[in-house]
Amino acid sequence: MELFGTAGIRGDTTSRVTPELALAVGRAAGLAAVATGDAEFVVGRDGRTTGEALASAVEAGLLSAGATVRRAGVVPTPTLAFASRGRRGVMLTASHNPPADNGLKLFVDGVEYDRSMEEVVESRVEEDAPPVSWDRWGATEHVAPLPRYRRAVVSYARGVGGALDGLPVAVDCGNGMGSLGTPGVLRELGARVVGLNDNVDGHFPGRESKPTPESLADLRAFVADGDVSLGIGHDGDADRIVVVNADGEVVHEDTVVAILASAYVRAAVADGIETPVVVTTPNASGRIDEQVAAAGGRVERVRLGALHEGIASARAAGGHVAFAAEPWKHVHTAFGGWIDGICSAAVVARLVAGHDEGLAGLRAPVTERPYRKVSVPCPDAAKRTAMGRLETDLPEAFPGADVDTEHGVRVEFPDASWLLVRPSGTEPYVRIYAESDAVDALVAEAREVVERAVDDA
Repeated sequence: MELFGTAGIRGDTTSRVTPELALAVGRAAGLAAVATGDAEFVVGRDGRTTGEALASAVEAGLLSAGATVRRAGVVPTPTLAFASRGRRGVMLTASHNPPADNGLKLFVDGVEYDRSMEEVVESRVEEDAPPVSWDRWGATEHVAPLPRYRRAVVSYARGVGGALDGLPVAVDCGNGMGSLGTPGVLRELGARVVGLNDNVDGHFPGRESKPTPESLADLRAFVADGDVSLGIGHDGDADRIVVVNADGEVVHEDTVVAILASAYVRAAVADGIETPVVVTTPNASGRIDEQVAAAGGRVERVRLGALHEGIASARAAGGHVAFAAEPWKHVHTAFGGWIDGICSAAVVARLVAGHDEGLAGLRAPVTERPYRKVSVPCPDAAKRTAMGRLETDLPEAFPGADVDTEHGVRVEFPDASWLLVRPSGTEPYVRIYAESDAVDALVAEAREVVERAVDDA
């Protein structure tokens, strides 16, 4: 049984993430935790209309396994992760998915479950173990971590960049959980904030939950037409962040990562850290490597959805992890081990305020080559065979390039162009990612190779 994808368990609430599944996962997670003697869980949910029922089902499962439950109610995912420090946590959220979906993310001590812990839960779900005896069931209490979390973000962000002092910022929360975090945090830091869709509504009436250049059209127009220095867009649970410049242009997600990574590495080097590490994913741009190297650090890559595993691995090898990120998602390692879009909003705003030329000045050192992402249809059953062929076919198609096959097939060229081919973990596609001054030609050549491999699989 494989329940967990790259971002927990997620899907439609009538066919996949049902109350029955939530109950089973809650009991499985509770039994696994009780077996280790660490059986206190904090449970939170986003604003989706299905969240209350699913949270109740998870809590019933946990309690019937003998676990203790702390009910946090409606909170951003970063807040639930913050509250899971020193205990375990379950967050009911489908992040940027449509309102009919929901999902479950599990945390321990502020960090998402790693693959081995997920496999333990999966195996216990499959076992379908009964509840523990009636006299060993757990108890509940209500907790309110949100105010403490917001204060912690404010305190942390004050150590980065410059004072906001009236910096005009527009924040589009998309009727999601960012409404409970980012506007208040930025105001506390001194910004002049205008909120768009900054109320919680599980139907997402203002725009779709996924923040894209198209769905953020109102935010982009508002920023471009007004006296606003910075725009911020969030997804449904506030772990993602999209940055909009003063002209209403969405800043490429890898450029945002490069800016943050460079700032954190420079700060670590100034503190005497030798060659700080930035953890990112195989689909992340070479512009990140360039900025990290210029700042005195190095990049390590880990599979998508496993930043927490990459952080742990780098630390186990003796590295100092200054920052970790994949596109749109950032782990501020000095603040906590979770992905946190609210903290990102605060840190980006402080960096913008601390630079004489604002966001444009932060972007100026970053080389932004054209970037493409293309999906090639591939049945799930054919992915393994196709990827096996591509480990040979792609290096043959691009002789002289450096090839890494640890997380798909990544091909890097002497001019800093790169290409990544990997199977989708959730859909019947093989993905092609490419960055190059001649990106269309590179993608076209790679696509021919990929399509042949899929056809022959």
